[in-house]
Amino acid sequence: MKMILVSVSKEETRTAIVQDGELIGFELERPAHSHLVGNIYSGRIQNVLPGMQAAFVDIGFQKNAFLYIGDGMPPDVMKAFPTQTRIHVGQVLPVQVVKDAIGMKGPRVTTHLSIPGRNVVLMPTAKYIGLSRRVSDDAERKRLKDIAEDVCPENMGLIIRTAAENQPREALENEVRYLEKLWDSIQAKQKRASAPALLYRDADLLIRLVRDQAAEDIDKIIIDDEEAAHRVSDLLEIISSQTREKLFVYKEEKPLFEEYGIEEQLKQLSSRIVELRSGGFLVFDHTEALTVIDVNTGKFVGSDNRLGNTVYDTNIEAAHEIMRQIFLRDIGGIIIVDFIDMEKEAQKEELLQLLRDLSADDKKKTNIVGITALGLVEITRKKTRENMESLLYADCPCCDGSGKILSAETIAVNICHDVRRIEKHSHAPFGYEIDLNHVTMELLRNSYVLEQFSKELSIDIVLHKKDDLYPGKYLITRRSSDS
Repeated sequence: MKMILVSVSKEETRTAIVQDGELIGFELERPAHSHLVGNIYSGRIQNVLPGMQAAFVDIGFQKNAFLYIGDGMPPDVMKAFPTQTRIHVGQVLPVQVVKDAIGMKGPRVTTHLSIPGRNVVLMPTAKYIGLSRRVSDDAERKRLKDIAEDVCPENMGLIIRTAAENQPREALENEVRYLEKLWDSIQAKQKRASAPALLYRDADLLIRLVRDQAAEDIDKIIIDDEEAAHRVSDLLEIISSQTREKLFVYKEEKPLFEEYGIEEQLKQLSSRIVELRSGGFLVFDHTEALTVIDVNTGKFVGSDNRLGNTVYDTNIEAAHEIMRQIFLRDIGGIIIVDFIDMEKEAQKEELLQLLRDLSADDKKKTNIVGITALGLVEITRKKTRENMESLLYADCPCCDGSGKILSAETIAVNICHDVRRIEKHSHAPFGYEIDLNHVTMELLRNSYVLEQFSKELSIDIVLHKKDDLYPGKYLITRRSSDS
């Protein structure tokens, strides 16, 4: 059974896609971190990067957005696009956010706009017809492409989405006309607005979920908020009356996500180590440039005496869990997977093909690049926003996100270095008091390093507990007397 679960509160909206009790999709949206991707702004060019056809654009946020004129265009469209198109400082133009601000970088925008509907995506600035690769039947692909060419507005483009499969011509035509009117209203708003200004806001998480995910294979949609359920019901009445019958309002006292075991599964998304059912495990490490995933056999010893089979079975199980975790954690950019080494080339190819098959269900563009000379699998995945870990967690103030604090011996040595520097300028006759968190104090209580240092300089060093300091941190002060 495949279900969509939606938990709504004033602070956040959470959505989960569950198949046979297993979480396969999760999204979170909070008012303070609203999703910018898809929004269209009237932007003003602030700075042009010569020779790159790129610029920084003011769209009304603290950080200017980065614009590259080729963003979002299919290769054949880019070939026909004027190479001498110019942009200049002070120019006002409509731009669409294609990537949220991430870390120190501002949003990324494009001038090649797209307005999504359930069945089609209208591209008002590109004359191009595209078709979802998930529509596999050749006859259906030809039918949809013929319809698209007939109903596409002049000098505009269309992308036919997977949801359009087997939809009647009338439904697609009506949606195109609606999106065309929406584009007309965006243009009218731009003429009246003073840049920077918001021209079009993409739907919120709840509506996007229904628009993009509420397909025929969904058995239930359960929402724990009546107002939100009414919004979804109204939308389903328009786009899929059959799916509307699968909508239910959850009214039980026990929280919805607890009732279906989602909370427990969500806790695993923050873990560095993910255990496999066989006894093996995965280790996730994130850096600024890429994400590294290590595969280990752990306790798994296999069902026979052949090491090659044990390794292969572990890698196959790991591949399924890795792709699931990538989707759930919304990991983007470069991903390197260190699978356990396999000697047979056929097994390596089978593993790569499995990864390609699993990535076909991803809504974001995922590319299984291949295996490097060192046996590492390279994966790239489109990155449009900060991943789930960035939304849910902040770096630890004790370790600055490294996951480690200084050892007791290192802290003691650092204290010795600092006191030596102080002593070079002015001797403290009554010694020093070291303020420490109780965790650090416990580590240093029997430190031979401080004891030897105290004897060497013939000064007293007194440890003092001060719990408003983080573990691993310390504060050195001169003692005013020997008491």
